[in-house]
Amino acid sequence: MIMKIIKAVLFDLDGTLRHNVPHGSDIFIENARALGIHINEQTVVNGLRWELQYWANSQELIDDLKLFEDSDPDFWLNYNKRHLIAFEVEVQRAEELAPIQSQFMQDHYKHESVIPDDVLRALTHLQQTGYRLGVVSNRDVPFTEELSALNIAHFFEFSLAAGEIKSYKPDREIFDAALNKLGMPAHETMYVGDNFYADVIGSHRAGLMPVLYDPRGLFPEAECAVIKSFDELAGLL
Repeated sequence: MIMKIIKAVLFDLDGTLRHNVPHGSDIFIENARALGIHINEQTVVNGLRWELQYWANSQELIDDLKLFEDSDPDFWLNYNKRHLIAFEVEVQRAEELAPIQSQFMQDHYKHESVIPDDVLRALTHLQQTGYRLGVVSNRDVPFTEELSALNIAHFFEFSLAAGEIKSYKPDREIFDAALNKLGMPAHETMYVGDNFYADVIGSHRAGLMPVLYDPRGLFPEAECAVIKSFDELAGLL
């Protein structure tokens, strides 16, 4: 019933509309294995879930940003240690290997920003069928120019960075601010994102209809609509 009255669709940006290719975690895991760390399929799931939780304005992230700027190499050294621990590496070994992982990622991880074809198909369909569209991200600064560079800005009425209003997903305030920009009620608005902890929990708190983009199947327990491809999105509307 709720699905039939959706008039607006809001999207997360990073990991949802815009993808890093290759994904940083895949390179991280590949090098960790090269260092002799045993990482099985379940360990991968656990590590990837931790990564999403960390970036969902977690207390760990808040504490780390009190100690370091996110451009500080020490921030990323500490992050890589945390990440290794999330992959079930013992703390002492994680401390020993974190500098190696950090240097490897700095020296060798190069990626492209990509908008996948299924995302473009979905945005084109939604725009042509009259849905109102926007982008809401946990970024610190506005990203309108990046949307233009990615050639997707024309799909959206607005974009909103959490840093603009000092409210980060999963806080409901950022979703409320987005609804105010649209002039739309929450129950007529869908939110699509890849981070269960930030996007699903946050949009649900604010009364929107959450849709989890979960191509890796990391959250089988998610009690909301789940898609693995943007080609599935039209079927929810």
